[in-house]
Amino acid sequence: MRRIVLWFMTTLSAVVLLLGYRTSTSTALPAGTATGTRTTGTTTTGTASGAAANGTATAGASGAAGTVVTGAVASTRWGPVQVQLTVSAGKITAAQVVQQPDGNRRDEEINASAVPTLVQETLDAQSAKIDMVSGATVTSEGYLQSLQSALDQANLA
Repeated sequence: MRRIVLWFMTTLSAVVLLLGYRTSTSTALPAGTATGTRTTGTTTTGTASGAAANGTATAGASGAAGTVVTGAVASTRWGPVQVQLTVSAGKITAAQVVQQPDGNRRDEEINASAVPTLVQETLDAQSAKIDMVSGATVTSEGYLQSLQSALDQANLA
């Protein structure tokens, strides 16, 4: 009988410890705090274009370098992702990520290698039909959402 009680208590303790384990080093946001509302801006050939403060997609002005469009903010579990494209003559000439998860050092390490890969894939494919980056699934999914929003703004397929 003692063995059964000891086994049961050990199992119960292990289950409680496993359920109480926190898997993320990120801190939770206080209730009511919105993510993806940071305002950013870039200047291309004298015309300014920026992301709207409410996280919606905005289109920029046309210039000699092309039209700059900014996709909607994709809220991921690790933070916001937002893509900005420069389009000229119906082709994507440049892509950059204006917002990406950066809550801790691990996010920065992952995105340091994933973001350039995603940008290059976008330039090569000229569409949102790109491969996700292994190990950066959450960022890749957010990138694809924002990329599709930017492509829709630029009237590209």
